Amino acid sequence: MPDTDPAITPPPAPAQPRARRYYFLLVERFTMMSFAAAVEPLRLANRISGQNLYEWRVVGEGGDFAICSNGTRVMLDGGLSDTRREDTILVCGGIDIGRAATRPVLGWLRREARRGARMGALCTGAWVLAEAGLLDGRRATIHWENQDGFAEEFPDVSLIRTVFVEDGSRLTAAGGTAAIDLMLRQIARDHGNELAGRVADQLIHTSIRSEGDHQRLSIPTRIGARHPRLAQVLARMEANIEDPISPARLALDADMSPRQLERLFARYLGRSPKRYYMDIRLERARNLLTQTELSVIEVALACGFASVGHFSKCYRASFGSSPYRLRDTPALNAI
Repeated sequence: MPDTDPAITPPPAPAQPRARRYYFLLVERFTMMSFAAAVEPLRLANRISGQNLYEWRVVGEGGDFAICSNGTRVMLDGGLSDTRREDTILVCGGIDIGRAATRPVLGWLRREARRGARMGALCTGAWVLAEAGLLDGRRATIHWENQDGFAEEFPDVSLIRTVFVEDGSRLTAAGGTAAIDLMLRQIARDHGNELAGRVADQLIHTSIRSEGDHQRLSIPTRIGARHPRLAQVLARMEANIEDPISPARLALDADMSPRQLERLFARYLGRSPKRYYMDIRLERARNLLTQTELSVIEVALACGFASVGHFSKCYRASFGSSPYRLRDTPALNAI
């Protein structure tokens, strides 16, 4: 006979975990890819678990909408409001990031960091956090295209050239799909590897990258050729921009003759070793000119040019304008 004693009650249902909340700060001309790659894992974690594990708000300086780099307008949930101590703020960066580091944005980030919120950034958003002084003494990453300028502008930040970095209460992801890997790490820590794996499956994200994975494709993949000695030479070129190594020395160290090296470059890259080396040095120079306050002469020296005159001549031949012309526009506009 069933027990009908009113004093006996069933045990209470287990309490639902309190939802962790994220604030996505969309700065002007933010990158849609990074934002979507961060918010979608949270949505899927809720859907798969059948619980409200995560909440998020989309905020911006204006409070109405933000325009991303592809021109799409995204409606905001509100402006720069107070957060809870346990919340996480993710700055979603993109192009023209120097303009995004406005006084209201920097002030809000500093205030919320003092209140205890975790601070993070996607794509070039790390530039804004660094400008606010919130990455000093920390490890952080940023999109590979912005690393040269970032390293020059923020020497107190330890730049790590990987897909994402987690240093205590500071989270940074390099951009693009790297945000997926960062958020899968958060989901795994909060609710276990199984849920993170199921979210990855839903995203058709077949390989979850770790904090140690590099951002860029390997050199053989980038050039479309698997030639170990050629890859060795290219890696040395990329690592020696300020003090270029002669093609003859590069060939000797790779156990080749200069003529063999010339043939390899002609076959796989369509350029001579000297021309290829010059191109990557000038590309580095353009990054520094557009992303930093370094003078033209400082950029020239940082990219291995002994004189400003020679640098200017090479730069004009490659890009069709003088390096000084970039100094006629506000700094950081081309990030």
